[in-house]
Amino acid sequence: MATNYPAHIWHNGKIKPWAEATTHVMAHALHYGSSIFEGIRSYETPKGQMIFRLGDHLKRFYNSAKVYDIKLPYTQEQLAAACREVIKVNKLPTAYIRPVAFRGAGGPLSLSADAPIEVAVGAWMLGAYLGDGVLEQGIDAGVSTWQRFAPNTIPAGAKAGGNYLSGALIAREARRLGYGEGIALASTGLLSEGAGENLFLIFDGVLHTTPASASILAGITRHCIMILAKDAGIEVVERDLPRETLYFADEIFMCGTAAEITPIRSVDGKPVGTGKPGPLTLRMQELFFGLFKGTTPDKHGWLDPVA
Repeated sequence: MATNYPAHIWHNGKIKPWAEATTHVMAHALHYGSSIFEGIRSYETPKGQMIFRLGDHLKRFYNSAKVYDIKLPYTQEQLAAACREVIKVNKLPTAYIRPVAFRGAGGPLSLSADAPIEVAVGAWMLGAYLGDGVLEQGIDAGVSTWQRFAPNTIPAGAKAGGNYLSGALIAREARRLGYGEGIALASTGLLSEGAGENLFLIFDGVLHTTPASASILAGITRHCIMILAKDAGIEVVERDLPRETLYFADEIFMCGTAAEITPIRSVDGKPVGTGKPGPLTLRMQELFFGLFKGTTPDKHGWLDPVA
């Protein structure tokens, strides 16, 4: 999927031309994966452009930095302002926003080195992450041969750049085998999550999702779905799920900031339910996207105005 990046980016405290936001090839993060980031979306709404759960994303950004002792030189309020600024300076009607912080170049190139911290915020237009039409038609998924990292090895709850080497292996294998996305098992052999998305399985009108202990990033969209479902009187169960439940489920969908709510129509070549998005998946899409259309009330204060 081609991306047309805009003219400007926020880098180390100021707006500059996109092409000038550079770092050295000896940057610590390039060699050791010492970066943390967020993916955030803004949407057009009847009340103007809104950023979805900006404060929650930035709170996780700072928590991820804390795990890796990345001392951020900006406050959460300054980065929130930077997110708004890159949208406005690039005149984006909707946006995918990417704050990132990393250890740059300087000092010894060793694992424990305290290299200078760089921070950037980019924003660009992004459609359906897993391809055109997938939100309506669903995707075919496959269980990966690659497992997620075990507990107390790499902290799955931090959104760190190095973690996504795992997701890259899962996603690239899925594409090679002709699937729209891969599904990973945890080190226990139980279900974990997608390459970069959380999972929901539906049995008899009840939403089931894997727990934080299954080496998942407990996503903000995942949390949103759980809250919206409960508000609508739909039961949600957070529990361990064995692999075979993928083949027994009435419906399955993936979710995430980029993926939004993407139905899964088959797993490992076996149809899920009727082989097309089911009624509860469509209902959750209706509730989720209703936040931006104005049909689902924003009673939890999740929408943050750009203007």
